[in-house]
This record gives sequence, C-alpha cells and structure tokens, in this order.
Amino acid sequence: MDFKYYIIYKPYGMLPQFSDADGRPTLGQLYSFPKDVYPVGRLDLDSEGLLIITNDKRLNHRLLDPKFKHKREYLVQVDGDVTPEAIAELSNGVTISVNKKKHNTLPAIAKKMEDVPELPERNPPVRYRKSIPTSFVSLTLTEGKNRQVRKMTAAVGFPTLRLIRVKIEKLRLGQMNPGEVMELKRDVIYKALFGKSKI
Repeated sequence: MDFKYYIIYKPYGMLPQFSDADGRPTLGQLYSFPKDVYPVGRLDLDSEGLLIITNDKRLNHRLLDPKFKHKREYLVQVDGDVTPEAIAELSNGVTISVNKKKHNTLPAIAKKMEDVPELPERNPPVRYRKSIPTSFVSLTLTEGKNRQVRKMTAAVGFPTLRLIRVKIEKLRLGQMNPGEVMELKRDVIYKALFGKSKI
C-alpha cells in the first residue's frame, strides 16, 4: 500500500474532517488530499495547530491508543495572569468532567511562558480587554479527553482564549502558518513520533 503522511496547521474555525453538511470550512479546502487519508485524532473547531493526516492505520492506532501515552504539547493563551499555584495544579492533575463523570487528569508538564510567543494572527483575533491581562502556558499532556485543555485551565480559574497544538512527541508545528500543508516521508514521521523508522 502507498502510505501517505501529511502534517497541517489546522486553522481556527475549521472542522478536523473532510466534509460538513452545514457547509462549514473543512480540511478538504486546504489541499487536494488523496481519497483514503483521514486525520489522526481531533482538534476542535475553535482550536488550532498540528494535525496529522494519513492512511496508515498502524500509526493511527499507536497514536490514539491511551496505553501508549504519547506527549502532545499545547500553547494556551489564558484569561488572566496565570499564577504559580494554578501551574502547580495543572502539573499535578485536576478534576474535570468527562461524559458527565469526574475524571482526574494525569500529571502534566505545565509552564508559564515569561515571553509572549510569536504567533500567526488568528482570524478572528482573540478578544482584547484592557482591564484583564492574558498570559501563555505551555501544557504537555499524555492523554486526550474531549476538550481537556480547556476544561483543565477553567478548573484552575484561567479560561482558555486561544489553543494551539504545537508538538506531538518530537514532531513540531515549527514555522508553519494556518492552513499550510506539508507532506512527509514515512521514516521522518515515524522517527519523530516513535524514535524509530518502524513500529
């Protein structure tokens, strides 16, 4: 089989799928992808960043099976000046609701970013309020519950304003811009994700 591997910078406001009955923006508008590829995992309509598209079912299984606990790093702009206490809570795990049940998140790597990162403009821009500052957090998770990052930052009192997935294991978004598509060779993507060219 001819395996294909793409990484994209999924823009804000785009569904992570190839068609939509309601006519909303979808991945098919970014590039002429082969018919048999699909996105690995999800990024919500209001989230941005690194998304893998492939027809490799083995890679898909390895990345989505919770037992493998692969790392995903998110850059999160939050409402308010995030505190050391909130960062500690995010690192240790917080209680969120998943399918109407309480879930204790696994320990994460959370860091407040002292400098505002250079990011592409978002369309529409994040709302600006002069009286309330925003701050940026780098959050690395090894699990992927529905809207987990947003639920976690809200649980510690700092709602998410902008969410960008910047890294999956050692595969990076880098200098890509929203809507950009890059095709990669199998060994490049496997080494970045799994540290070896075969799994």
